Formats: sequence, C-alpha cells, structure tokens
Amino acid sequence: MTTLKDKVAIITGGNGVLGGAIAMGLAAQGVKIGILGRTEKTVTAAVDKIIQNGGKAIGLVADVLDQNSLEDARASILEKWGTIDILVNGAGGNLKGATISPEDTFFDLSFEDFDKVTQLNLKGTLLPTFIFGQSMAKQGKGSVLNISSMSAQQAITRIVGYSASKAGVDNFTKWLAVEMALKYGEGIRVNAIAPGFFIGEQNRALLLNPDGSLTKRGSTIVEQTPMKRFGKPEELQGVVNWLVSDQASFVTGVIIPIDGGFSAFSGV
Repeated sequence: MTTLKDKVAIITGGNGVLGGAIAMGLAAQGVKIGILGRTEKTVTAAVDKIIQNGGKAIGLVADVLDQNSLEDARASILEKWGTIDILVNGAGGNLKGATISPEDTFFDLSFEDFDKVTQLNLKGTLLPTFIFGQSMAKQGKGSVLNISSMSAQQAITRIVGYSASKAGVDNFTKWLAVEMALKYGEGIRVNAIAPGFFIGEQNRALLLNPDGSLTKRGSTIVEQTPMKRFGKPEELQGVVNWLVSDQASFVTGVIIPIDGGFSAFSGV
C-alpha cells in the first residue's frame, strides 16, 4: 500500500502545466489535493480534472505573495481535512523585462520586472512555506517540495531574473531542511526538484514555432540534452511521489534534476 494514501497536499501553482501534472500524480496515489492559485477559473478546472479521474481535491484561490489569503487557504484546508502533510511550491514564472533578448544587453534590464520575478519565485516559495509549514511544525511531520530549475545551477543565457531567484530557492531549500531538522526533528523534510526543459504556456513561443517545429533556442536545448527531447510533465511524478513519501524518510536538503541528462552533459 502506498505511503501517500490519505495524505493532504497543497500544490501552489497546481492550476499550471507542471503543477497540475504533479497534483494529478499525487491524487492518483490517494493524496487529497488542495489546488492553490490566483485564478478561480483555472483552479476550478484543475480540481474538476482530479475529481473526474477519481481523486479528491478542493480549490484554494489565493496569491502566494499575500499572507492573508494564504492564511485563509490554510484555514479552509484544515477545516476540510484537518492536516497539511505535503506542500509543493509550484507557483513561479518569468517576465519579459527580467530577461535579456538576443538584441539587448544586461544594461537593458528592467529592475522593476527583475524585482517582480524575484518576489514571485523566491518570496512566492518562502511565504507559503512560512504559512503552511506552521501546521507541519505543530504536528511534527510534513514534507515541503520546492521547484528549482536548471538555470539555478549553471548559466543559461537571457533569463537573469529567473535564474537568480531560482538559485535563491536552492539555497532556501537547503537552509530550511537543516533548520527544520534541528528545531523540529526528523519528521519535517524539505527538498526540491530541478526540472530541465518542459513545454509550458510561458515558454512555448520561445521553444516552438507555431507549426510545432523547434525555434533556434529550442533546437539548442535539445542538442544539449542527451535524451534529445523536452520532458513530459508526467515525468515529474515519480520523483515527486517518492520525495514527499515516507519512502524518502532519510532524504532532506537535496535538489534532484529531472532533465534528460542536461545537467550532466558538457556539450562534448
């Protein structure tokens, strides 16, 4: 029997492509899912998809940068299911002004957008952990899973704001893993996954042409990926399910690449 059955998980960004796949994978293992996102329509759609596939889910319309809305979401899920066992910090993203296009330089960077991207990816991971992690601390047990990126570990052109904020997520993951273990014991674990290149709504136009063929950037990425393809969202599920389960009870503070070999390849 799975060690995940009847656990309760909150998935921030669970109304997105990768977060939605993670939510579906956990729901298939019997986890009760709280889909947290800002947009009620997409949150409801993600909840309906889980329920239609035989799972249990509720919607939590909240902003990962708004403490009051997160506290309301916490109250809702505790009232519904009485516990929070798993938190997946899947919310994140990028903005055009925090990237450097091929015709621009670092000195064209928009610091307003850089700040927004940093807030979304770093504070948007830290604040939900601060709110929902309090419930884990009280019960002495829980698993936090953050979403890092290939860009946190090595230089990838253009995405300066996203890269810096995801590097912060890596550091926070390790720091909090140590903090929780030292202060609350072995029952609370904090880990991360670092997805390679997956097609989502935010990067589709950068990686694929309208006819589905690869853009120049998409082609470069595939060339640098030994498996010679992009990842499929459902390919995150196995690692996620293991990391947040009791089967990984002695694993904390790690960041696991799911990247088709991208991070291992020198290009030669």
